[in-house]
Amino acid sequence: MSEPGLLNLPSPWVSAMMPAMHRASVVAGTAVATVVAVAVTACAAPAPETVPSVDPSKCTKESLGTLYSGILTFGADQPVYPPWYMGDDPANGEGFESALAYAVAGKLSYAPDDVRWVRVTFNAALTPGAKPFDANLSQFSITDQRRAAVDFSSPYFDVTQAVLTVRTSPAAAVHTLAGLGAVRLGAQVGTTSYTAASSVAGAGGMEVYNTNVDAKMALVEGRIDALVADLPTAFAVANELPDGVIVGQFPTVGDGVEQLGIVLDHGSPLTRCVSWAVDTLRDDGTLDRLKKRWLADAGRAPVLS
Repeated sequence: MSEPGLLNLPSPWVSAMMPAMHRASVVAGTAVATVVAVAVTACAAPAPETVPSVDPSKCTKESLGTLYSGILTFGADQPVYPPWYMGDDPANGEGFESALAYAVAGKLSYAPDDVRWVRVTFNAALTPGAKPFDANLSQFSITDQRRAAVDFSSPYFDVTQAVLTVRTSPAAAVHTLAGLGAVRLGAQVGTTSYTAASSVAGAGGMEVYNTNVDAKMALVEGRIDALVADLPTAFAVANELPDGVIVGQFPTVGDGVEQLGIVLDHGSPLTRCVSWAVDTLRDDGTLDRLKKRWLADAGRAPVLS
């Protein structure tokens, strides 16, 4: 395989604990959101995996067998959206997943200049076979079906799916899951948002799009009545639209919580160390600090009954 194209390496990374900087976006402007840990029925959490103990001394740049010696290659979708990434630039350290990637790299003893980024579409990242990245953060929900093709790190985020629309749409008057069946829904192909939308789609029908950019344009142009996306993305998109509103979020069903994990090649020797890094960042409070900085205020979304 030819070497993937290099993106700009980050300039000295701005610490995730510093005040938020200006945030630009191709999809959603300044809105950011915090997710209530609820999940759609079709996205029940997979069975937990027992991760063997890890020797941290083996989880360093000198010990890890990455694609390119001394370099940690992260993958991200194209485009990427707030609040996960800002300005469609994964390398700038801005946004929850970009900041998390650099935090993981730091735990594994990689400096910001040791990190490179490649762009890989969502579905391609989940396809079996060799990957052009060491690890990928693109809001991948952990499922048993996907585990047959790729590895996942320990979960770093509990997520729910949400519905957004514009005030002039008939979907703006919907307050129940059953009510969503009467409106035309849209979602990105291959995502748990698509699964969620499919679970409630009815006579109104459903449209599938390659990206959330396409789905957003369909909403603006009236080709769909509402868009289903993860809650942070839904808040970001709704806040960019002059008349955007959140219809609500899907409820928790049973004990299932949809969780996001970092994707690695199936059987990757890096998986245990990346999971160790995520677990360490959770234990030392870094994950919580990143959530507070980048994912605030989404709890206002009503739960659809």
